[in-house]
Amino acid sequence: MPKQCPRESLLTHKSAQIRAKRLAKLQTMRSSTASPNSSPSSASEPVPPAATPTSQVAKPKSPQTSPVTVQKPQPAMPPLPLKKRSVPVVKLDLQTWEDETLTQIFKVTLNRSLAEQSGYDIVWLKSLQGELASEGHPSPIRLSGDIADRLLISRLELDPDAMSASVLASLPAQMTVFEYLIGCWKRLNSARTYLMKKDVVQNPVNEMQQASTILEKIRDLLISYAGLNLQEPEMFPQPSGRETGSSELVGPLLSLSALSTPLSASSSPNYILSSMEDLARRFEPDNEMDGVLGPVVRQLLFHESLLRPEGLGGGDAAWRGVVGGVEALVSVKSIAAMFTRLDEWNPPHATASTFEKVTLLGPLCRLGVFSREWPSISQTYFSDPSKRTRNDVESSNAGLRGTVKSLQSSLFQIFDTLVRASADSREAVLQYFAAAIKLNVRRAGMQVDPETVASDSFMVNLQSVLLRFAEPFMDARYSKMDRIDPLYFAVSNRIDLKEETRIKATSEEASQWTEENKPNAATPNFISEIFYLCNAMGHYGYLRTIQTYEEFGKHLDELQRHHDMINGDGSWMGTPVQARTEAALNQMKGEMAKIQANQLAFRVQLLEPDFVFRYIGFTNFVSTWLLRRVDPKGLHPTPTVGLPLPQEVPMSFRVLPEYILEDVVDFFLFITRHSPDSLGLSGKDELLTFALTFLTSTWYIKNPFLKAKINEAVHPLALKHLMPALTHFYIEVEQTGASSQFYDKFSERNIAYIMKAIWSNPTHREALNAEAQNVDKFVRFINLMINDVTYLMDESLSELTQIHNIQTEMRDQAAWAARPAQYRRDRENTLRGLERHASGYTTLGKSTVGLLRDFTSETKAPFMMPEIVDKLAAMLDYNLEALVGPKCGELKVAQPEKYSFEPKRLLSDILQVYLNLSDQSEFARATETELEQLRLFVAKVEEAKAAIEAEEDLGEIPDEFLDPLMFTLMRDPVTLPSSRAVVDRSTIKSHLLSDVKDPFNRVPLTIGEVIPNLELKAKIDAFIAERRNMNVTPQEVVDVDVVMD
Repeated sequence: MPKQCPRESLLTHKSAQIRAKRLAKLQTMRSSTASPNSSPSSASEPVPPAATPTSQVAKPKSPQTSPVTVQKPQPAMPPLPLKKRSVPVVKLDLQTWEDETLTQIFKVTLNRSLAEQSGYDIVWLKSLQGELASEGHPSPIRLSGDIADRLLISRLELDPDAMSASVLASLPAQMTVFEYLIGCWKRLNSARTYLMKKDVVQNPVNEMQQASTILEKIRDLLISYAGLNLQEPEMFPQPSGRETGSSELVGPLLSLSALSTPLSASSSPNYILSSMEDLARRFEPDNEMDGVLGPVVRQLLFHESLLRPEGLGGGDAAWRGVVGGVEALVSVKSIAAMFTRLDEWNPPHATASTFEKVTLLGPLCRLGVFSREWPSISQTYFSDPSKRTRNDVESSNAGLRGTVKSLQSSLFQIFDTLVRASADSREAVLQYFAAAIKLNVRRAGMQVDPETVASDSFMVNLQSVLLRFAEPFMDARYSKMDRIDPLYFAVSNRIDLKEETRIKATSEEASQWTEENKPNAATPNFISEIFYLCNAMGHYGYLRTIQTYEEFGKHLDELQRHHDMINGDGSWMGTPVQARTEAALNQMKGEMAKIQANQLAFRVQLLEPDFVFRYIGFTNFVSTWLLRRVDPKGLHPTPTVGLPLPQEVPMSFRVLPEYILEDVVDFFLFITRHSPDSLGLSGKDELLTFALTFLTSTWYIKNPFLKAKINEAVHPLALKHLMPALTHFYIEVEQTGASSQFYDKFSERNIAYIMKAIWSNPTHREALNAEAQNVDKFVRFINLMINDVTYLMDESLSELTQIHNIQTEMRDQAAWAARPAQYRRDRENTLRGLERHASGYTTLGKSTVGLLRDFTSETKAPFMMPEIVDKLAAMLDYNLEALVGPKCGELKVAQPEKYSFEPKRLLSDILQVYLNLSDQSEFARATETELEQLRLFVAKVEEAKAAIEAEEDLGEIPDEFLDPLMFTLMRDPVTLPSSRAVVDRSTIKSHLLSDVKDPFNRVPLTIGEVIPNLELKAKIDAFIAERRNMNVTPQEVVDVDVVMD
């Protein structure tokens, strides 16, 4: 061994001291990295015979090289000779493989000539070579797992200032220790992949196991040093000017989001995702991970991109990088669990205003668009709203809502992953939500300084997370509703109710209830926790933000009135105060524009459609849960709770915080005012049931103002939706599915009384006109109504006639007495039955005719449809003739009021229908009976008669032109798809309004499926034209014109 020069000796001594110091420190961190007592490559083991003698080190860039050859730029593994199928499998020489593999992984060697041939891409560890030689290692010294620790430390200790020029030039420029270790880790993975290739796996199992053990040892060594470097980057020499330590992991994590600024291709962060699990697995025991990755998490979640004044707006989407990085970290369960162990997760010193700034997820959760914390959003996207086009505002709205939706979706994914990481982390997440609520109780107060509480964005975003947590237990059948613990407030202290008003209990009663139920209460389950936390978060968060939004509107109205008052009084014009007044007006305009911009910004997040949909679903669930709490059977909504409720109010309901019930009402008030269309899919029925229950059982609520709120909430909903709901119900009940459905519908369909009560309100009449725009639905509705009138009037008048006949028979007492006793008993029984039926039929018939009278006065077009007008006219003519025709005397009965029979009123209503439709030519055509009293449309009736007579003059009509059901001339023939029968379109449309099946074979049929018979229609049109030309002379045409004039 050659002697070392003094300088080399000094360096060797100093290196040994540094190495000893570092090794001592490492022992406390990585017990698993120590060399085993026996190594697969130990000198005591026999060396397996190599398949080929050890080759000389090839020069760089040689086409075919040995595994130790290094090329630039460095590959994950050196190129290997391609195996041809004819070449036998080369068995593994373990010692050679070990030497070459460690050379490639660490990029180091103890052979100077190999370093020179690689252009010093492989570093020659001269000092370590000398140490090992002095310890008696045979020359040439092979690299092995036994000395892997020393190899790595020697490489990491290299200091550019203490090396020769040639070695200095070979080190990668500005490569940090962490980058070097990750590079080694990547090359190790490549070596493992190569080892597992099918050509190699044919080696003996024992040798493969030994090789795998070596690689696992090196992996653990690299991950241990990488973790140590993240904690103490100054432990080894680092290049100047580079950020080291946790920052080296933060940068790549920020680049994981596709929408954040990406790193260069050479700095691809893919290795970060792959190495995360190795780091977690190595440092998970004894929570060592907290010290390794904790600083990374802190630096990531308190990143400056989350504090930009632009927030979610602007062109810089760096905040998305934070989201992507956090999602990558929590994807590893042990790292997710670590989040909630860090001191910053839920620090005890946080206040209401600082909680979102000092807690770990606070800065991310506070991102939003509300103007108090993010004023640049309204200034940038909605400034001068009066000057912006509707499309411009909608475009800004859509873009911001998409961003908010993306953020809230990611926040839920993060919280959901944390909840699933472990039982402890789930509890920590629930404590986090509870802390946010407890600290912000003052948000529900009056005149609260916004600087002393959490921001709107923070609270609303947490609400969105809780709403998503609630979705799994809010199924349509309410199957999990009973898992919500009614004794939650007796056992849990997450939500402080000391200052909260109860629905109908004093504080003493609430305390007594708590003491009585606490011993029997079980630990609340996760569903109960989320349910009650979501209610509380909404009360102190979302609904308080709604109040702020409403206050904007009030302030805007005040400014507008003040502006209009000053502007309307022109007395200041032309006076010395004109300039000052104009400046004041301009200032008011500017203030109003600012408020309008704030309103638009608030609407972005308050009325984001997905959020509103989830909140409606949750509020429906809460309202249903409240009704189940007061339902004596505890089964609502299956079946619906019976009304009125019992006088005794359950104590479990009385002690609930009043805000649970009040927030249901406040939310629906807000939605009905600002987004009524959101209730189109769900919410109407639940709200109406909720309101009617507590308005008919007002003793369940102590607060009179809350009762007034319930009434206020349901009123606009009823104005908009009651009329469509009634018409829909009328149609739906046509077929109940029971064998007695034809008769059942008359007892179910009694909507006339409701119509009568609401008809005086013009809003309901407007709703009827709006409903009539849905032609198909409304035509079906009035068709069913006409059917009902026809049946009810026919039945009632028929039974009245029978009553009249029996009463007449009984009036002749002598003749009646002469009848057999059995006959008299039968007739009397028949009379009693007729009297029972007649009263019901007459009442329903009269009320339904009244509906026709009201509807025809308000909307006429649907009654003029071809499939309706003839049927309506026939029904009116029939009943008119029954009431005033030659047989009307048969309707005269004793005590008509007993049967609710009012012939004068009935006649008046029918005549009013005639008058209401008198200006409609289609109705005049369909009306064959000429009424002297209806002079306003006599001429049109005559015209209609003339048209009918002209049709009759066509003479004998071929059978193929006649409708097979009505035996009238078809004007628009269509072929039915299944039966292939040909009928007139108006005939089949009229049939389908009452029965949705083909009348010829009972196969289901819709009007859209019928096939126009154009060929037959052409024949019919030609036939009509031909007959008219034959029958009408010029003189007759003149005569007709004279009559019409």
